[in-house]
Parts: sequence; structure tokens; C-alpha cells
Amino acid sequence: MIPPTPMFGILRRAAPRLTRNFFTCHHASNIPATSKTTRRLLGSSATFRSGNGILSKPPAVVDLTNLSSSLKSGGKTTVKFFPETSDKSVAYWLLGSAASVFGIVVFGGLTRLTESGLSITEWRPVTGSLPPRDTADWNAEFAKYRSSPEFKLLNPHMTLDEFKSIYYMEWAHRIWGRLVGLSFLLPAAYFIARRKVSAPMAGKIVGIAGLIGFQGFLGWWMVKSGLKDDLFAPGSHPRVSQYRLTAHLGTAFLCYTAMLWNGLSILKEHKLLANPQTASQLFDRLKSPGLRVFRRSVGALAVLVFCTAMSGGLVAGLDAGLIYNEFPYMGTGLTPPKSELFSDFYSRTPDKSDIWWRNALENPSLVQLDHRILATTTFTSVMGLWAYTKLSPTLKKMLPAACRKGMHGVVGFVCLQVALGISTLLYLVPLPLASAHQAGSLALLSSVIILGGRTWVPRRAARLIQQRLAHSRPVLPKT
Repeated sequence: MIPPTPMFGILRRAAPRLTRNFFTCHHASNIPATSKTTRRLLGSSATFRSGNGILSKPPAVVDLTNLSSSLKSGGKTTVKFFPETSDKSVAYWLLGSAASVFGIVVFGGLTRLTESGLSITEWRPVTGSLPPRDTADWNAEFAKYRSSPEFKLLNPHMTLDEFKSIYYMEWAHRIWGRLVGLSFLLPAAYFIARRKVSAPMAGKIVGIAGLIGFQGFLGWWMVKSGLKDDLFAPGSHPRVSQYRLTAHLGTAFLCYTAMLWNGLSILKEHKLLANPQTASQLFDRLKSPGLRVFRRSVGALAVLVFCTAMSGGLVAGLDAGLIYNEFPYMGTGLTPPKSELFSDFYSRTPDKSDIWWRNALENPSLVQLDHRILATTTFTSVMGLWAYTKLSPTLKKMLPAACRKGMHGVVGFVCLQVALGISTLLYLVPLPLASAHQAGSLALLSSVIILGGRTWVPRRAARLIQQRLAHSRPVLPKT
């Protein structure tokens, strides 16, 4: 064996003396250190000139937003939990949820038209997720339905097989509602936890989630109104309360509108931020005083379409579409007699002080007339706004092409909706036409919302664009 050389011993004894100071460049330590703000501006791959004149790579990305907040806070870095913009995947999820809500609204109309909504007489959110499994379970459910007013007054001769058909309709509607809730709540929690959404969008998503839960409560509250004799006039047709039906429908419309609007807003925000200069020019064009009337008219039109749809909910709740099946006349004239429209039969106070609003909400004749008036007003408003875009020199010159296309879409949907409404009335509310008419109301509202998204200027997106433009301008050195 070869003995170790004395050199190894010398190095081993000298090792403790090789401290960190041995490797410190004392010339570099005399150079003034850069501030934290400057280092954040330069990034991790900042450019420095070495002694041999070789330049390192320039910084790949400069976070201007964090830089601005850092400069405002005196150089201190402020870490935000939520990003400035929401991820595109959130937009696609919201639009998919809106499509699911659109489908359940149409299916809910089919459930009402087939008189299946009162077939399940209990509300069991968890245990009611599965249908009856055997004959004993089916007989138990059928026995509960036989004790309801609908069976006693309308379907006293219904068989078990006929009951199964309406039961499955209502069961599918409730299961779909549960799926809408789960497919929204679980991804919402994921996107918020993973910081895929901005802070304002997170609040909106939480609000939509609460609205979905409230919608489920309204659904059972509505069904409950048709299961007790004391909730409707004795001897009348067993049906759910038209007030609760309209509330249930209105909440569904609000859920759908919120999902559609926020999903489209995220996609539009990404598109605008990709080219801030072009987006700023577009906003300046939309903010011009010449388009003020058009912008406000689109907002008023959205409210009008929503109110018309809610009046349709009252028509459906009272089966008012089964009377006066003609158009444009109602009997011998354009309107029924005043004594029929404002009948004392619907008043519940001795002084008849409630005769006006009770007839407007509970009298089928006046409810149908109100719906006709609102529908005609909506059609006239859309056509008038379209004519305004064609005849106004200012709008012909300043209105963007996307807004023109959106206006054409609204015109197409309102014409289709009017045709479906008149056909539904003339043919005594057949199932296909009635369902298409309900879907058409939501489609018309969607077209107006899309037009609004192209016409209105989103404040938050405008602020982000101004920040991008401000950061992109070169900073001139002080003289």
C-alpha cells in the first residue's frame, strides 16, 4: 500500500483558512448596490456589462403592474392573492354552465306543460337523487301522489305506468338542477383556490353560486304551492302559484344572464388587452356622445325583454294562453271589455283597493293582454332601434361593425319570437311550439346581452388598458 504524500496533510490543515472572504471580490463590493425596485425592473436575467464587454441576455418579461404598485408603495412589493385578469378556462366554464342553465329552463317548461311538476310530493335533496327501485317503492310514491289535489281533481283514473312517465320528467328536472349546482360549485372552488380568477370575478362567482342555491329553494317553494288546497281557490284547476313560478323563472334567467355576461366579459378582456392601442381607440369611439342614445337604448331594451319574459311566466302560471286564441283581436275588439279586465271577482278587500294590481297579476284576460302589449312594445322597440342605426348619419358613421351585426341578430331573434308567440296562441299552446317560444325568449335576451357587450364600455377593462398604455410609454430622463 502506497503511503499518503505529505501534500494531502498540508491541504487538510489549510482547509479551515479557506473562508468565504477568500472568494470575495473586494473590487465589486465597492460598487453601489442597486435598489430592490431596480432589481425588480431588471428581472432575474438583468443586463450587466462585464469586463470583457460581453452583454448578458436582456430581461424576458417585466411585470409592469407589480412595478407600478411597488413604486407607489415606496419600493415595497405588494403580493396580491388574485391575478389582474381571469383565466380563459374560467370563461369557457361559465359559458358551459350558461348552456346547461339554458337547457334546464327549456326542460322545466316541458315539465310544466306535461303537468309533471307535482308528481313528486317531497323534497329530498340527497335521498331523492335515485328513482324508486322496485314495485314497493313505486307504489309508495304513487300513494303519495294520489293524496295530492292534482290527482283527485284531474287524474283520478291515472295508472301506475302513466304516473311513472310524469314522475321521470320531474325527477330528471330535479337531477339536472343538482348537476347544475355541483358542476358550478366544485369548479368555482377550484378556480378561486388556484387563483385563476380576478378578485371582482371571484365575488361574482360566489354571488352566482348563492343564486343557484336560492333557485333550488324557489323550485320547491313553487311546487309546494300546488300540493295544498288552501293555496288556490277551491274547485279551481290545481296549479302552482303564478307568483312563485315567475320568481323561479326569473331567478333562472338571472343565473343564465350572469354566467353568459361574465364568461363573455373575460374573453373580451383578453382580446382587448392583447392589443391595448386598438382597444383604446375602440373605447374612445364607443364613448362618443353620438352613441350615447344607442348605448342607453340597448340597456333599456334588455330590461324590456326581461319584463316581457316574466309576464310570460304569469301567462304560463295562469294558463292564460288557452283563452282568446286569436290575434290581434281578443273577442270582438283589440281588448276585452273593461268589466272583464278589472273584475271585482279578484278583489279581496272590502273597499276594492286591490282591484287594479290583483287583476293585473291574477286575471288571465288582463295578464294575456299585458303580455301582448309588452311583446308588441318589445318588437316595436327593436325595429325602431334597428331603423335608427340605418337612418342616423352619426350611427352610420361611428357605430362599429360588431355592433351592427349584433343589432341584426336581435332583429332576427325578435321576429322569430313574435312568430312563435302568435303560433302558440293560435294553435292552443301545443307542446313543441310552447317550448320553442320559451326557449326563444331566452335566446332573444341572450342576443340583447351580446349586443350590450359590444356596445357598452367595461370600466375595469378600460382601466387595465389605460394602465398598459401608461406603462408602455417610454419614460423620458429628467434634464
